[in-house]
Amino acid sequence: MEHFIEPYVVGQSLWILLGIVGVTIFVLGKSADVMIDEAVTISIRSGLPRVIIGATIVSLGTTMPEATVSVLAAFDGKPGMALGNAVGSVICDTGLILGLACLISPLPLNRALVNRQGWVQFGAGLLLVLACIPWNNPLGVYSKDSGAVLHQVTGWIFLVLLGVYMIWSVRLAKLAGGGPDAPEVSEGPTSEGDKKRLTMPIVRLLVGTLFLVLSSAVLIASAQELAVEHFKVPIAIIAATIVAFGTSLPELVTALTAVRKNQGELAIGNVIGADILNILFVSGAAAAVTSSGLAAHPVMFRLQFPAMLIILGLFRIGIFSAKSGKLSRPFGALLLISYLGYLTITALQASS
Repeated sequence: MEHFIEPYVVGQSLWILLGIVGVTIFVLGKSADVMIDEAVTISIRSGLPRVIIGATIVSLGTTMPEATVSVLAAFDGKPGMALGNAVGSVICDTGLILGLACLISPLPLNRALVNRQGWVQFGAGLLLVLACIPWNNPLGVYSKDSGAVLHQVTGWIFLVLLGVYMIWSVRLAKLAGGGPDAPEVSEGPTSEGDKKRLTMPIVRLLVGTLFLVLSSAVLIASAQELAVEHFKVPIAIIAATIVAFGTSLPELVTALTAVRKNQGELAIGNVIGADILNILFVSGAAAAVTSSGLAAHPVMFRLQFPAMLIILGLFRIGIFSAKSGKLSRPFGALLLISYLGYLTITALQASS
């Protein structure tokens, strides 16, 4: 998406770029405010838990930058970038974003719902790894000619599984209803009329999501231009920081806004849903649009795939060990340290 915006920011003066950055940061914040407020309204009027709203509607919108980058990369003949973007976003969402959210404030969770969604999250990550392994030569994944690939037909299967996941999540949430472990559902739909008054909140949420995604893209392009042309930061550093982090910016802003508004279950739901969508939607769509599929290079098996499964595994442990129905600050610190460790190993590997 940034490629469509770059012509409008390249060559601009320092002060104009700083002004653009300031405006886009303001729009980001306001868009996230609208998204969270409308998500809460939808939750109350529909009777669906906020974690489910975060894991479906909200996360579908915030993963659009990853989907756009990966699908365009696949079209441009860069399948490794497409798959790496999807996996890297899962690592960033769970390690960095959820870790920061927990550090700011312990996040309340509906254990039953989050546990169920979390198993889907971990299962989707494991399924992606298994789908990329060349089973005629599984030990050869560390060689360049291993034939490891996420096939086109597998991409279509992932998209079908995405639809099944969305329907399954909503139906089970409706059947489960409220309960002592689900305080956010107890608000329920206040009347039959509330169920019919969902159209405008959904429209406002989608508009907020659109402005969130667009302002993120403008901010990334402007920040790259500022760093490279005005502050002379090497392009390699930009690629490893701003670009890699940029596609997860909507999830970050949404999660931190949710925490600020005491809607921690939306933050958890958004991260879980974004992870599932990054795997089933982002990598699935990118694989589906190219006949050769997405090649999984050896570095994916040496670093990215293990890091993804480790961080998702840590999240599983965090759910089981959550005290008083909350993800604690120490757990957030553990996730953040794991993410920083992954970045350190990545930097060392890139410099070697």
